[in-house]
Amino acid sequence: MSIKSLPDSTEVVIIGGGIIGCSVAYHLARSGCKNTVLLERKNLTCGTTWHAAGLVGCMRNNHALTEMAKYTADLYAGLEAETGQPTGYKRIGSYSLASTSERFEELKRSASVAAYSGLDVEVLSPDAIAERLPLICASDLHGAVHISVDGKTNPVDTTLSLAKGARQHGALIFENTCVDRIHLKNGKAVGVSGTFGHMEARYVINCTGMWARALGDHCGAVIPLHAAEHYYVVTENIPNLPSDLPIIRDLDNCIYFKEDAGKLLIGVFEREAVPWGMDGIPEDFSFDQLPDDFAHIQPYLENALRRVPQLENTGFQLVFNGPESFTPDDNYYLGESHEIQNLFVAAGFNSIGIQSAGGVGKVLSEIVLEGRASVDIVPVNVKRVQSFQNTSQYLYDRTKETLGLLYAMHWPYRQPETARNARQTPLYEKLSHQGACFGVVGGWERPNWYAPEGEKAEYVYSWDRQNWFDYSAKEHRATRENVTFFELSSFSKFLVQGRDAEATLNFLSTNNVAVDARRVVYTQFLNNDAGIEADVTIMRLKEDTFMVIAGAATHNFVYSCLNRSCTNDNHLFVTDVASAYSTLAIMGPNARLLMQKLTPNDVSHGAFPFATKKTIEIGYANVEALRISYVGELGWELYVPTEYTAHVYERIVNEGKDFGLKHAGYHALNTLRLEKGFREWGHDIGPTDTPIEAGLSFLVDWNKKGGFRGREALLKQKDSPPGKRLVSFILPTCDKLIYGEEPLLLNKMISGRVTSGGFSHTLNCPVGLAYIQHPEVFRKGFFNEGLYEVEVGKLRYPAEISLLPLCDPKNSYMKS
Repeated sequence: MSIKSLPDSTEVVIIGGGIIGCSVAYHLARSGCKNTVLLERKNLTCGTTWHAAGLVGCMRNNHALTEMAKYTADLYAGLEAETGQPTGYKRIGSYSLASTSERFEELKRSASVAAYSGLDVEVLSPDAIAERLPLICASDLHGAVHISVDGKTNPVDTTLSLAKGARQHGALIFENTCVDRIHLKNGKAVGVSGTFGHMEARYVINCTGMWARALGDHCGAVIPLHAAEHYYVVTENIPNLPSDLPIIRDLDNCIYFKEDAGKLLIGVFEREAVPWGMDGIPEDFSFDQLPDDFAHIQPYLENALRRVPQLENTGFQLVFNGPESFTPDDNYYLGESHEIQNLFVAAGFNSIGIQSAGGVGKVLSEIVLEGRASVDIVPVNVKRVQSFQNTSQYLYDRTKETLGLLYAMHWPYRQPETARNARQTPLYEKLSHQGACFGVVGGWERPNWYAPEGEKAEYVYSWDRQNWFDYSAKEHRATRENVTFFELSSFSKFLVQGRDAEATLNFLSTNNVAVDARRVVYTQFLNNDAGIEADVTIMRLKEDTFMVIAGAATHNFVYSCLNRSCTNDNHLFVTDVASAYSTLAIMGPNARLLMQKLTPNDVSHGAFPFATKKTIEIGYANVEALRISYVGELGWELYVPTEYTAHVYERIVNEGKDFGLKHAGYHALNTLRLEKGFREWGHDIGPTDTPIEAGLSFLVDWNKKGGFRGREALLKQKDSPPGKRLVSFILPTCDKLIYGEEPLLLNKMISGRVTSGGFSHTLNCPVGLAYIQHPEVFRKGFFNEGLYEVEVGKLRYPAEISLLPLCDPKNSYMKS
């Protein structure tokens, strides 16, 4: 089709003709969006897709992403029959090997997680592996897992099949059509331009892979990714090599093996990668490869020789080095841009684009056409990124680490090692002197735990109790028994101002925010389907001014909800003030005694009841004090102008000496909130969960003036209760720790999954939150019947279920 055939306008324009862009086009067209146009700068697959290894794995680290990967595999299995274009897809299965006991534990835990999604994952002993895979040396292995439904495909053929299917359903695809600009109007994407001229579009989708960041920069969309060299080698022909040889992932040695036309392809995920394209990707880059550095990958090929002894007598026919794009957290980007409405992103696939493409195309077509996804995409939602992560130096430094993370141990609580300490709170140095060990969320360096004097403030990772476990337990108990200090300055904070501020926030909120300036309101923002888009605390500062407070990881999700309410019809202004205020918290049964020493203001229960706020004096500073608690104890959050933070902190520490004040970190905050059953957005609640399902209907004001977004959908659930409910649980006899995503069983049948897990230092056993799916979950007495278990690493442990908080179920501590 010639360039002259390009339409002047279309409903959807997709930029990028790799497997991701072609899958998006296929799914949009198949869903009935006939006005779908795909534009490719050179030829289909010419960027990264053409040199991909073509692995199609189904097991991911959470349920939603596993469902998307399973969909991809099922799609590829039937694509050739549908389109007539061969794909080369074969279901050959895969084996993931464990050379250490820690890796074997990770694989067994992953096998349990996969069970919730219906994947049959078989755990094998070293002897069983040696019998099934005579090609490899298994003498050093601790075990492996086998997934029978994994497969491989030809990336180019599969992409062409998707493209053919897209055309069959009415999409238009143009090659040699370069887009260099995305056009905006009133904050919305409205079209594209390039060598072909200009095309208007209602929706624009950036699927340009390595080029996605640069294209986003031109229009102000933040898409932090960076290309890195990525290697595989292909051996000479190996006699009698089975064409259906399963994929073999040797994770601890950072390599994988795949049969390739009678040869063995050996892929490498080296621990320190080589970033590429720092000065930009050449304009004519197409079906190109990079110069190889054999010395760089030689140690990993030596690992391959040890694993497959036959390679000692086999030469290498090809050493291939091709660039792929990687993101700072090793998760891809999907969804609508935070900065620009109607601009969508599917990019940054961290070497798993082939296995992700089908599910990504399906979900993105749902988001574009229906306004929502059928699965929870929070872990990969592009709104999670922060603008500083888009700086060149940050990406260059972090990319050295992220490529290798795909095969590295996925330790619980693992913290990135590169590109750190960019975003510090005013107390960073002072807390370091207190022994703080910092983790990072949303770019913020936050104290996760405190090392006692003489101990190193650094992680020693394990699947069992890590080196900080006992230190955090003391912080936890001090909060329950005495008084602790938490530094929570990474909280997101937004000023919402204007004469329409109250009406707008009230429409966004399930709870009623039309309160006097003394009240603090905890509430959710919903989407049209009653899913929870944000979980926030709102305080009223003046008649036309509110502060909205949320977790650090949810910053852009909340900001988008607020910003997109600023229309021409609303007198409303939203300002990000996260860095303008520090948040210091004093929590525990002795918090009032300490607070009364700090301020001349009356903080008695009568003068300062729960869920209220006051402007109080501490030293020379005026601070906003909120009597709320995320740990379930008496306490206050103090919102301090940044310049007064050090002064207020020093007052707290000095006065706190008389009370045995202890510093506490985010790990203790997490175990404390789990005992109370307090929800965390992105884990326990999200866009696919409603307040009724999440047990938050007490925060819904059904009759407030003007209603709220999602009310009609939520009313339907109220009249016809859903078969899904969030509960608290403990595992009284479990000797393992839990971290989330483990399956929950009712009468030996998988009936739900853990959303958050930790250890209760009050009850001395694992504790968590989980969704149970059953038609009768809202029937009175249902949870007193049946046998509940949680599966951890292929072992099952009895669970005790509760609809009430496990600690202080009447919430008397924090309201006293």
